[in-house]
Amino acid sequence: MAKILFVVTGADHWTLADGTTHPTGFWAEEAVAPYQAFTGAGHEVVVATPGGVVPTVDRGSLAPDVNGGQEGADKVAAGLEAFEELRRPVALEDVNLDAYDAVFYPGGHGPMEDLAVDPVSGRLLTEALASGKPLGVVCHAPAALLAATGPDGANAFAGYRLTGFTNAEETQAGFAEKAEWLLQDRLVELGADFQEGEPWAPFVIVDRNLVTGQNPASSAPLAEELLKRIG
Repeated sequence: MAKILFVVTGADHWTLADGTTHPTGFWAEEAVAPYQAFTGAGHEVVVATPGGVVPTVDRGSLAPDVNGGQEGADKVAAGLEAFEELRRPVALEDVNLDAYDAVFYPGGHGPMEDLAVDPVSGRLLTEALASGKPLGVVCHAPAALLAATGPDGANAFAGYRLTGFTNAEETQAGFAEKAEWLLQDRLVELGADFQEGEPWAPFVIVDRNLVTGQNPASSAPLAEELLKRIG
């Protein structure tokens, strides 16, 4: 049995370009689908958040229209209810990577607010990348990669092939014009080799031990890729 660390945003809002805030948190499907895949394979999941705060789910991620209808929404809600580890997270500051076999970051707009500028998360990501352990990051969670800079200012993920929530998807979601910055732009700026699939379709990129997914639909396929590497 492997022990898998879920690093989840502690933010419950996202600050927009005009200074207003949009209620958010983590995206339900992106936490639930991998959790079910990992625990279904017999692995243990531990949730960590900045400061050990209980993470907030983005209420929008529970709506029928983003879950393929009411039945899908009910399944995600039930999965969230069963995900007890979310209600007793450890503090990210207390995490020792040596205790884990893999690391996974679910998205939602929350990481754009806190993990994007969190040095503790940035160091953990840098260590995870260097360790060779499977590292999965999906949708908006690649915002956390922005904080993975060394003393020389270089980003640990520069030169890696990866993906994340695209400008096209942010535009279609209605946030591109409101956002202070766009994830795809920032990942390109840090030197990543950003790969873009069709909007909203499953799209997973693997480069060495890094596995990234573009959007919510990519979370289950990403989890399957991580499981292959966990063994």
